[in-house]
Amino acid sequence: MLRWLIELSWPEVRHHAWRHLAAWFAVVLGVALAFAVHLINQSALGEFSAAVRSVNGQPDFELREAHRSFGGGFDEAIYARVAAHPGVLVASPVLEIETYALGADGRRTALRVIGLDALVAASISPQLMPQLVPRPAAAAIAADRLALLDPGAVFLNPAATLKLGSSGLFRFGSGAGTVELDVKGSVAAPGPPLAVLDIAGAQAAFGMLGRISRIDVRLAPGARPEAVLRELALPSSLRAAAPDEAALRVSNLSRAYRVNLTVLSLVALFTGAFLVYSILSLSVAQRTPQLALLGVLGLGARERLRLVLAESAVLGAAGSVVGIALGFGLAALALRLLAGDLGGGYFPGVTPQLHAAGAAAPVYALLGLAAALAGGWFPARAAERIAPAQALKGLVVARAVHSSARWAAGAMLGAAALLLAPPWFGLPLAAYAAVALLLIGGIAVVPSVVAGVLRAAGTPRGPLMLLALERTRQQRDQATTAVAGIVASLALAVALTVMVGSFRGSVTAWLGQVLPADLYARAASGSAGADTLYLSAEMLQAVQGLASIERVVGQRVYQAQFDPARPSVSVLARPLGDATTSLPLVGELRPGEAGLLNVYVSEAFASLYRANPGARFELPLPDGRTLPAHVRGVWRDYARQHGAVALDAADYQAATGDTRINDLALWLAPGATLSEAQAQVLGAVGAIGAAESRGTGTGTGATTAASTALEFASTGELRATSLRIFDRSFAVTYWLQGVAIGIGLFGIAANFAAQVLARRKEFGALMHLGLTRAQVLRLVALEGALWSSAAALLGTVLGLGVSWILVKVVNPQSFHWTMDLAVPWARLAWLVLGTIACSGLTAWVAARAGASSNLALLVKQDG
Repeated sequence: MLRWLIELSWPEVRHHAWRHLAAWFAVVLGVALAFAVHLINQSALGEFSAAVRSVNGQPDFELREAHRSFGGGFDEAIYARVAAHPGVLVASPVLEIETYALGADGRRTALRVIGLDALVAASISPQLMPQLVPRPAAAAIAADRLALLDPGAVFLNPAATLKLGSSGLFRFGSGAGTVELDVKGSVAAPGPPLAVLDIAGAQAAFGMLGRISRIDVRLAPGARPEAVLRELALPSSLRAAAPDEAALRVSNLSRAYRVNLTVLSLVALFTGAFLVYSILSLSVAQRTPQLALLGVLGLGARERLRLVLAESAVLGAAGSVVGIALGFGLAALALRLLAGDLGGGYFPGVTPQLHAAGAAAPVYALLGLAAALAGGWFPARAAERIAPAQALKGLVVARAVHSSARWAAGAMLGAAALLLAPPWFGLPLAAYAAVALLLIGGIAVVPSVVAGVLRAAGTPRGPLMLLALERTRQQRDQATTAVAGIVASLALAVALTVMVGSFRGSVTAWLGQVLPADLYARAASGSAGADTLYLSAEMLQAVQGLASIERVVGQRVYQAQFDPARPSVSVLARPLGDATTSLPLVGELRPGEAGLLNVYVSEAFASLYRANPGARFELPLPDGRTLPAHVRGVWRDYARQHGAVALDAADYQAATGDTRINDLALWLAPGATLSEAQAQVLGAVGAIGAAESRGTGTGTGATTAASTALEFASTGELRATSLRIFDRSFAVTYWLQGVAIGIGLFGIAANFAAQVLARRKEFGALMHLGLTRAQVLRLVALEGALWSSAAALLGTVLGLGVSWILVKVVNPQSFHWTMDLAVPWARLAWLVLGTIACSGLTAWVAARAGASSNLALLVKQDG
């Protein structure tokens, strides 16, 4: 039966391929975009995981600090206890440091430094084992074998070698200055820039004597991790971590971004389902006599339903096959141009290769097939309900409009109910379903909206407008099939425009509040290196006394681990004063409590850790202790999706005694220039750093207060960089928005082309009555503009509703921050007017192509 239905439906699809082309193309694009996004995300995540495994090796477990990811580390004396345990086969101490290296041109290269014991690390982390640069002399080779233990020798991975070179002396950031290390070889570990050196040399060079970051443990045969850990009786400040924990954290962090991007990429497929509905509805309407004749000849109602569904399946299957192939090509191109993160920035330094799709290709092919079948269901039901005898006599009863109204009401109520649901599996899946139901309900009321718009239009002047208006009024039920695609695509385009505009406006306003100073300087490129690269309190005092500086505020940053499955949280300590002006607070502000650290948490932290105003939690400190903290308020922070905690610098210093700082906010004195201020700050910091270096010594290499120990950026540069990153993150969204609009216009073209061919005798009669061919084409364009105007009105209203869901529900549930809804009316007006104009033009072009012959002669066929 299935084979017979496909054989029967295939000639219809092939004969009217031009009519089905829009629906087929939408399925192709939908499957291709969604599959490409999946391939890109999986390739990037797989490459990042491989890089993490190469660095972390393959131990049975790692011993790490319970509350820190990078930082001060713990006492190396614990290593001796672990290594001596009979259940431990190999224990490898590791020191992890986030810093930078200065290239030959003086530019910074952010990189990770790994200090390890080469004598024990080979069996656990073979890709971190140093490989010496080959030299011709045998004596030189023999001497260089000791370079593995040389505290001043460093070995670079391919990414670091590409930026710095394969040999020579390079300066690496340490404290407020730099240390010189000699590059003597390489390591095979892939991923972002990485440097490996002997652990003793790393401890001395970076001020970490007696400290390690982790211990990689491989157990003896038969030993059980639980028993070994219990017998070791390690302090509570340490925990056993899985080797792939870092990859799991990044996967969890990027999951919301990846899911949102996948949903956006399915916009084309969603629009394609409406186009399949539109095209097949028109096809069924035009083929009613043939279907009725088949019914008289014995083709039952169920067979007619299956026949139309078979046509949908042919469209879906053909579109899915081509879409999968196109998706491979798009993914390969995107990986080359966008480095695998599609602008999200979750996989820095990773340049993935395209990985095999595995089971994903059949899944996305089935999605395309399901979309086509969903779009063909209602036309198939219409074919099933045909009464053959009446249809052959031309007595086709129009479908009642009240059924569409019931569908619309049910869909709208379902959408409202889903908006009340919490996130499912940490994702706004219910909100996505609400968006789909809202669009379905909106499209169901298209005939009513068309009737309302045309009723408000009144009686026009001119015969062409009158003809167009009256026919549109009489055939308003066909409007659903004609403009369903444009309503869906325009609604989604409006929603994305409002969402992106609201987010960009909120980010711009937020930047204006969090960047009040004229100039900013930082020691570390990222918060993970804040304990390696810093400025002393003496340096802050020296900067305060500079003639070009009117005011300076220092900020201490460190990382705290609250949940091993989530990324670490940034803790910011700086003078806050009045928090209502120094922080972009949202919601209530609680009074402080004596005896507790009074802190302010970001929206992401409050959502992830349920820390609303008035809540208490244990705040990890850099020395490994935790202190009870009281949440006074919540502030808006778009820079740290994983959460942040802010507290006053005086409270932090009183609790820890730590007076180091990482960032400087500088207000210039009247008449001072940015370049003058930078030069004076570098001079003051460099002089004190050199004095501190001479007083302490390093034990390895030559430490200097480098003139590039600080990175400077003006407020304008930071704002421009932030907005450039924002625009890059949403570049794919803009492109998908254009694809949705294009598919909708393509559907208009196919629909009107089909109508022109079906109405050629009608147009011939009009030409007998005196209309010219140009006037007939203008009439079709006017009908297209009228239907498109109603579709644009409804699409705009639906889009505003969808944008509210995206801004107020999807965004907080996905990324745990809020933003203000801002409607860019001017941009929306251009979008709507452009859509109406393009729809009218598309209808005219389609009519012109379909009415190329002498229409007046077709009237003779009635005789």
